[in-house]
Amino acid sequence: MTVEEFAQHIEEQSKKNLVKMGMGCEANLKNCETHIHQGRKWTRVDVGSSGAYMINKEGEIYGIKAYGVPHLGHRYGTLDNPVNLRDHWGKFA
Repeated sequence: MTVEEFAQHIEEQSKKNLVKMGMGCEANLKNCETHIHQGRKWTRVDVGSSGAYMINKEGEIYGIKAYGVPHLGHRYGTLDNPVNLRDHWGKFA
């Protein structure tokens, strides 16, 4: 899976679940949009206006401690096998 596919999956699942919960207004759906920012060492995947994930060159996915700072204690697998993501973002099977 590429970073773009990962970000697209997060966005699609978030929007799908908001609509399913009856919270699919324009403002909520806008806050599910993902944005990818390529850095020298890390690629950031932002959800809405907040940082959510950082992906290193090897494809390992981490949470964010502070904007632009990976939280190495929150590892979510790799792009090939993402795991431990919040349930409302769906499965990667």
